[in-house]
Amino acid sequence: MNKKVLTVQDISCFGQCSTTVALPILCACGVETAIMPSAILSTHTGGFNGFTFRDLTEDLPKIMEHWVKEGISFDAIYTGYLGSKRQIEIVIDLFKNILKSNGIRIVDPAMADNGKLYTGFDTSFVNEMRNLIGFSDIILPNMTEAGLLTDSEIILENQTDEYIKDIIYKFKALGAKNIVLKGVKNVEGKLGIAIYEADTDSIDIFYTDRIKKDAHGTGDCYAAAFTGCLMQGKSLGEAVKVAAEFVSEAILKTVDDESHWYGVKFEKALPVLIRELNK
Repeated sequence: MNKKVLTVQDISCFGQCSTTVALPILCACGVETAIMPSAILSTHTGGFNGFTFRDLTEDLPKIMEHWVKEGISFDAIYTGYLGSKRQIEIVIDLFKNILKSNGIRIVDPAMADNGKLYTGFDTSFVNEMRNLIGFSDIILPNMTEAGLLTDSEIILENQTDEYIKDIIYKFKALGAKNIVLKGVKNVEGKLGIAIYEADTDSIDIFYTDRIKKDAHGTGDCYAAAFTGCLMQGKSLGEAVKVAAEFVSEAILKTVDDESHWYGVKFEKALPVLIRELNK
């Protein structure tokens, strides 16, 4: 039976992030995908000025109520950019009301990068996101988000093994079960993803070659590919690796085009994702 996924995040009409990358990537993975847009923006918030923002918070419970009446449910719900504390509360309601009994709750706490919170977020939002972490099955934070959520020093380069382990165990204390920690930089020339699996109580780190280019939307591409891989039966570790290789390829397809600063050319990397998924 085909898996059905719901993704809850904003629609940035231009900029290759959030729903505008999640939907095509999940579809390329062969996964039926529904969307619940948390907001509509003319562009994403990174590097653009004067963008429009329409908050859709009041619509979300009505959408959920309609789905409940129609008997609609999902094998996984995965969240990205949520625009307010109220939206986090609504996501918890979604987990309770329209996720199948064996469904997977995936939380990408998309709220910060490069050492600081995104525009419009504050410490009270971080506190509410901690609550959502406790309801999740899998979390996908980057190192900035990890530092904020665990009340740790934010270290973006040359992290020690002890620092990484401390972050992971602080997440466990918040109720996180399986942890995929992105942006680990503890080996020269490599970019790592630390994986904690609750079933084995073990930590492993997967590495790709480090590409020296900062790009918007890579976390969103990663989360979508990771979710798609899980829905196609890949293990947690396999999904981590395939998603990382896909994002690396997307960055390589973009790295020489300085005009394409607002995102990555993920479309050109989809053949790599599909090939790895079918192995």
